[in-house]
Amino acid sequence: MSHYVSNHHLSESNKLFVNQLSIVSIPNSVQEALADKRWKAAMDEEMKSLQKNETWELVDRPARKKPVGCRWIYTVKYQADGTIERFKARLVAKGYTQTYGIDYTDTFAPVAKINTVRVLLSLAANLDWPLQ
Repeated sequence: MSHYVSNHHLSESNKLFVNQLSIVSIPNSVQEALADKRWKAAMDEEMKSLQKNETWELVDRPARKKPVGCRWIYTVKYQADGTIERFKARLVAKGYTQTYGIDYTDTFAPVAKINTVRVLLSLAANLDWPLQ
C-alpha cells in the first residue's frame, strides 16, 4: 500500500490502522476462513451464539419447497487506536432468494444495541412513561 499512498501526514494511531488494513485479509470462502485459526474461532463463536439464542429450530422441509441458503460474512473489528479488536464472522440467510408471502411473512431482527435501550429507559424515566 505504501507504493500508492503516502501516510506521512497521519497520526501514529492512524498509521497503525492503515497498516493493519493491508496486513489482514478477509476470506472469500469458507475454505479460506477455516484455514486460519482466527477466522475459525470467530465462526465457532457465532455458531455457539446462534445455538444459545435458539435462533432456529430444525423442521421437516415442506414438499416442493427449496430451503433458503446461507453464507458467512467476515469482518475485522478495530479498536480506536487502530489495533485489531477481534475477528467477526456472521452466518446470514440469503434473503434475496425469498418471496414475500410465500417464503416468509414477517421480518424479525432480535438485536437491540445497549445504547438504544439506555436512551429509551432514560426517556421513560424522565417523561414518566409507563414500562411494561
